[in-house]
Order: sequence, then structure tokens, then C-alpha cells
Amino acid sequence: MIDRAKAAAALEAFLRALGLEPEADPELRGTGRRVADAFADEFLRGYEVDARAALRRHLVDATTGLVVVRDVAVVTMCPHHLLPAQGKATIAFAPRARAVGLGAVVTLVEDLARRLILQETLGEDIAEALQVELDARWVACRLVLSHGCMTARGERAHGTQVETLALRGLEDPRDRSEALRIVLANP
Repeated sequence: MIDRAKAAAALEAFLRALGLEPEADPELRGTGRRVADAFADEFLRGYEVDARAALRRHLVDATTGLVVVRDVAVVTMCPHHLLPAQGKATIAFAPRARAVGLGAVVTLVEDLARRLILQETLGEDIAEALQVELDARWVACRLVLSHGCMTARGERAHGTQVETLALRGLEDPRDRSEALRIVLANP
């Protein structure tokens, strides 16, 4: 259970520890509450949902060839710096006998991303959920994100993107080649 008042107070104390006076600065007045609400309502709302439940609710019998969902918007929070990473996901999978509504794929990505999670782990969690819940022949999840912790601090590597690829069920070299061709393509 989120204690917004306690979170807001901690954020105000954090600002004071940095030498700022949130009570005296009109721009900072209420910042603790606003940040606590943003984290509770948006950035961490993925903890409040069963991300795989939407997949299970939207399963359909299907013998379709391949499903590819491109350019799914992703915003997540780095657990190391509490700064956002944002970009896009491409998800591809080869169903056996079950598929899922495409909106459920987007919901899965959104629900898993709205947590404190590393990009690599997010991709693995998306691929795992689709393979397990759909019993897909194979799944590929490509994430291309720009990380606030890289662009706003340190070397300030503006424009830098981090790309990760999570693969499941690709023991057959032909399937692996097909999956990589699909998810790495820039249509």
C-alpha cells in the first residue's frame, strides 16, 4: 500500500537535504506531493496489476502465421537512478494454437514497464509472459530506449539509445533467423 503523505514528506526532506527550501521557494512548494502522486499514479502503477491477466482474458484460438506489433511506446523508470527511460518496443511471436488481441500485447508492455525495472529485465519479462501464456512457438522482444540516466547526467550522451533483444523458443536456426529479420527490420 502506498503511503503518499509519507512519500511526499520524504521528498520534501530530500530537497532540504540538497540545500533547497521547498516551503520558501514558490516553484518547489508542493513538489513532494506532486512527485509522490506521479510515482503512485503513473510510474509505479504496474505493481498494482497482474500483467499476465490481460493476456489470459484475451486469448483466442488462432493458427495464424506470425504476429508483429511495432512501435509500442514504452516509458519505464530506472531502478538505479529513478529517472525515466523511453522509446519503443517491437514484439513478434509465432502462435501455435492461441493468440491474443493486439491491444493486450500493448497492455502487457505498459503494465510491465510501469515499475522500477532494468530494460533487459523488461524485455525478458515481456517475452516470457507471451511464451508462457500463449504457448507460442517463439517470441522476440526488441526494446530501443533512451535513458534519462545517460542523457541527463554523467557524460550526457544525448541521442544515445540502448537496444536489447529478448528471445524465447528459437532453437530452430530458421526460426531464429526469421525472428531476427523481423524484429531488427526498420519498415
